[in-house]
Amino acid sequence: MAEKMEVDIPVAEFLAQERKKAPKHLQEYFVNFEDLYERKLWHQLTSRLEEFVTQPESGPFLIPLYQHFISDWAKKMNKLKLVGLALSAAAQFQDFQEAIQFLSPLTEKVNTPETQDAYVLAIMETASFKLLLNDLDGTKEAMDESEKILETFDSVETIIHASFYRVSAQYYKAKADFVKYYKHALLFLACVNLDSLANVEKIERAYDLSLAALLGDNIYNFGELLMHPILEVLKTGEHEWLYKLLFAVNSGDIGKFEALSAQFTKQPLLQSYSAFLRQKICLMSLIESIFKRSADNRLLTFSDIASETKLPVDEVEHLVMKGLSLNLIRGSIDQVDQSVHITWVQSRYMDINQIDGMRQRLVEWSQNVDKMANLMEDLTPELFIQ
Repeated sequence: MAEKMEVDIPVAEFLAQERKKAPKHLQEYFVNFEDLYERKLWHQLTSRLEEFVTQPESGPFLIPLYQHFISDWAKKMNKLKLVGLALSAAAQFQDFQEAIQFLSPLTEKVNTPETQDAYVLAIMETASFKLLLNDLDGTKEAMDESEKILETFDSVETIIHASFYRVSAQYYKAKADFVKYYKHALLFLACVNLDSLANVEKIERAYDLSLAALLGDNIYNFGELLMHPILEVLKTGEHEWLYKLLFAVNSGDIGKFEALSAQFTKQPLLQSYSAFLRQKICLMSLIESIFKRSADNRLLTFSDIASETKLPVDEVEHLVMKGLSLNLIRGSIDQVDQSVHITWVQSRYMDINQIDGMRQRLVEWSQNVDKMANLMEDLTPELFIQ
């Protein structure tokens, strides 16, 4: 569909026609549009239009309003705001291909050195329609082009980054790339006010992020997600089990994991990745068991690890090697003694119980330091004489 219809209607006549079609509470907007247009108050007119598109019953008026009115004075408008208004109109198309065609002329117009921010917004939102048509190649092309442009900016409006991360996240979701989805979905949430999202969208995003955290092949630290308020929507209701599963895996609680695994039937992805999840919970259990030990007690036997992870002893070495390869732990394996000496463990998110455990270990460490100091004083009193 062209940006403007073939038959142009004088602005005043068009606005009068649309005013008659509009519900009473919207008619005043069209009177304001004409007044501000005639007075050439472009900034105020833009603001009034932005307010109009947020009205619940404005949808049927947005496409003709853009075609017959906004396009008439588009050169006077801030290009980022122009793209925003065009996107509101494009959202009214039932046919996604028509939406793409509608946005195409505008995208070309804002592809100038001075309006690259508006161009990125236009091509990323056009890409969102391509994604709905399963055009993954077209979406990825827009993502790559946008990323290169964004790298050249010192700063940019938050709405542009939000668009880039939102569409990128949806692309990686379609590709079942859990790690990249997780990264881009969290970055999107960092760009928006959570209160601006509908509850149904909050639930969908929290659900998808939880799945990505569990199924991402190198995501073993859920801290950023566990601390994010988006998870609150999963605390109660039909997805409460997923909320509990996320915390069980993070804390390496195999007992809770096994109890919750009965819920995997609700999500085919979890069922198909059950072997991977079993390995992941064992690794998290290994990390937790190391973390609970004091720094001078990091020598674990294969039997110790088997007991903590509920694995057969002959599978322990493979698990430890996996942990070493993922850089979750550092240390060395003694195959003869069947033991592992750990020198480092990945930092992680801790719940209140884990924090209390750390507090207790610090208290014990402090007490040991005091005992050593007292012992040294008893053995060499002359060193402590003032």
